[in-house]
Amino acid sequence: METKEEDARNSVLSQLVESVKAISESSECCNAFKKICGNLVRRVKLLSPLFEELRDSDKQVVGEEEVKAFESLRLALVSTKLLLESVNQGSKLYQAFHRDEIVNKFHQMTEQIEAALKEIPYDKFPISDEVREQIELVHAQFKRAIERKESFDSQLEMDLDVVEKEKEPDPPTLKRLSEKLHLKTICDLKKESLAFHELVIASGGDPGESFERMSLILKKLKDCVLSENPVDDTCKGDQSSVKHRSPVIPDDFRCPISLELMTDPVIVSTGQTYERSCIQKWLEAGHKTCPKTQQSLMHTALTPNYVLKSLIALWCENNGVELPRKQGKSKSKQNGSKFSDCDRAAIDALLEKLANGNPEELRSATGELRLLAKRNADNRVCIAEAGAIPLLVELLSSQDPRTQEHAVTALLNLSINDSNKGNIVNAGAIPDIVDVLRNGSMEARENAAATLFSLSVIDENKVAIGAAGAIPALINLLCEGTPRGKKDAATAIFNLSIYQGNKARAVKAGIVVPLMRLLKDAGSGMVDEALAILAILASHQEGKMAIGHAEPIPTLVEAIRTGSYRNRENAAAVLWSLCTSDQQQLKLAKELGAEEALKELLEKGTDRAKRKAGSILEVLQRLESNC
Repeated sequence: METKEEDARNSVLSQLVESVKAISESSECCNAFKKICGNLVRRVKLLSPLFEELRDSDKQVVGEEEVKAFESLRLALVSTKLLLESVNQGSKLYQAFHRDEIVNKFHQMTEQIEAALKEIPYDKFPISDEVREQIELVHAQFKRAIERKESFDSQLEMDLDVVEKEKEPDPPTLKRLSEKLHLKTICDLKKESLAFHELVIASGGDPGESFERMSLILKKLKDCVLSENPVDDTCKGDQSSVKHRSPVIPDDFRCPISLELMTDPVIVSTGQTYERSCIQKWLEAGHKTCPKTQQSLMHTALTPNYVLKSLIALWCENNGVELPRKQGKSKSKQNGSKFSDCDRAAIDALLEKLANGNPEELRSATGELRLLAKRNADNRVCIAEAGAIPLLVELLSSQDPRTQEHAVTALLNLSINDSNKGNIVNAGAIPDIVDVLRNGSMEARENAAATLFSLSVIDENKVAIGAAGAIPALINLLCEGTPRGKKDAATAIFNLSIYQGNKARAVKAGIVVPLMRLLKDAGSGMVDEALAILAILASHQEGKMAIGHAEPIPTLVEAIRTGSYRNRENAAAVLWSLCTSDQQQLKLAKELGAEEALKELLEKGTDRAKRKAGSILEVLQRLESNC
């Protein structure tokens, strides 16, 4: 009968064999990371003989420590399998756009496997010389791979840049990019569209700025594929048999409600796609569920599915089906513009709902404007020009938390445009944004803080925001917010405190105590922000006094000794402000070994840090000479 130790040994070795087998049998990576994937799979595959021999061995040579090492390796291989699957199944364009991030993930996996191999004493195991030599070779390969970080295809980078920026890229470049990304057939493009769809779902309906850029490149690749391969046999089968029949509309191109070909596909919060007019009628009838899945909708914002719309157009062109008029209009976009007449009409329709809609329509329309305003710069200009800002400001007082959240976030996204900042302030938004910061949902409060930071970039707005009572509300968020909320609050407080009057407001509102608490908690992730704000407050007399009462010297000296360059600089600035006017603080700093830390900072710090360190050391020397 097997003991628990033997059980664990056999289990982990069997799992390692299966993990290596699964990675070895994973489908070949057909994208820009083919070489990186291939190298990693090849190295892992060579580990198989070791685990098979140990698993099948009669000798109990794997002890408790070795089992732990094997378990670490197993976890690394599981992560490797997941990474390979995500790269194989994900959007090829998305991965090309995020190439550095993907390359880093492969490098991290390599480091993780190598670290686990290092802990395995395979030289002590009763394995054949051939297997031992192979394992030593593999381990050496993993070590070299860490030192020699693999780079991305430079030609592919250039081709992506050319295809994105040029209105009509030359055919050889398009063809080369199509082949490199393995987007060579209509079927490939359809799979890419589905991968895009998954991205939209995973991002909560808004995959970010790069989505527009990827869609543009995909459209150009589509045109290239059609010119090279007008009839895609791999996707459609034998065309001759259907030549004289009406083409069958693919199921993915039909609206689940009307079962008709979609002309304006949009995505709801569950990730399902519908024809815009159909899903709007469903929502207007009072339904709050997804028609296809029956799941409750988290919100009723509708996100345009641009990629699917492009692929439907491609299918129509390739099958001789007349393009719906709305899609035809989209081709008349002016050069360089991402906005069509249809889009402006959609914005006007959303504003009509903001002005006259029922509560459900208000929430839905505000959510759509929020997403549109985030997507690109042209949208932000167009939405503001259409008159959305005053309507959104009114909705900051909405009793519906979700509508209020959408409204403040839409204003945040619009405020990225400098012209819109003035329009938002002129519409009287600041007091209402501060009210959201005080009383809204946590997400609304966080986005209100970020909006105030964005508006405070203009100096005169710093005065108005401080006078509206924003700083106490920001301090509350700094104390009780999520990690993201705390950072938004800290950033806003720092920017507002550049204005002298707001420094006094922050000190009176009790900013110093929570800042010191964050500064002393290394796990808070807020040390950088806390020191930056303390450094700016220390230049104000009331701020200096409040900081001095918080017993900061031990923490500041430690920050100068062990912090990052920026933190050491800010800690030195605060220490200088305190010590130049308070002998007791200066003596305490000396007792805690500040002199040695300051001398090191004088040699290796930033220019500002060196100046502050030098000044404090001079004061310390005077103190010694007076003693």
